[in-house]
Amino acid sequence: MKGMIAALGVCAGMAAVSAPALAQESPWLVRVRALHIDPADKSDPLGGTGAGDRLHVSDKWIPEVDIAYFLTPNWAAELILTYPQKHTVTLDGAAIGTFKHLPPTLTAQYHFLPGAGIDPYVGAGVNYTLMSKVNLLNGAARLEHDSVGLALQAGVDVRIDDRWSVNLDVKKVQIRSDVEIAGARVTRVKVDPVLLGVGLGYRF
Repeated sequence: MKGMIAALGVCAGMAAVSAPALAQESPWLVRVRALHIDPADKSDPLGGTGAGDRLHVSDKWIPEVDIAYFLTPNWAAELILTYPQKHTVTLDGAAIGTFKHLPPTLTAQYHFLPGAGIDPYVGAGVNYTLMSKVNLLNGAARLEHDSVGLALQAGVDVRIDDRWSVNLDVKKVQIRSDVEIAGARVTRVKVDPVLLGVGLGYRF
């Protein structure tokens, strides 16, 4: 019985020491990532011919900054930002033009092991993708609208110290737009990229 009381006393002491440290930890976490965009390259049949997936959007590496705010030790909201990205579009292997897109994304994350050395998480949210500088078929074709879609996320933070961490992250983002020529829809482009990221995080 005395041993149990002593053990409970030690646990209570450890909790008392760790509680102020957790209370003082900032809810803000900023990450900088190198991100690889790997489009799904899916499209509806062109002109109803039954020959789909003929349009392809180039993959590329881009920089990314995201800002996370921890509502609780387990739950965080993350805003993912970059600058407008230019992609080349090909049709049956031949380049037909370029466009730019800006896909700010907001996700809600659940962290499984907050405060641990290795903290895996999952997330889900939405993205609003702005299409701009569209130049397809020398201006004959255009993207009909911006895109609103779902975003899924999984990743892990590996702590270096109390503030710094290494981050690995993967996202699947839904980005789609209709392609029109002379006002008539000819296909729907489904970019739907997988985003693979690696970077550093800093907890303020």
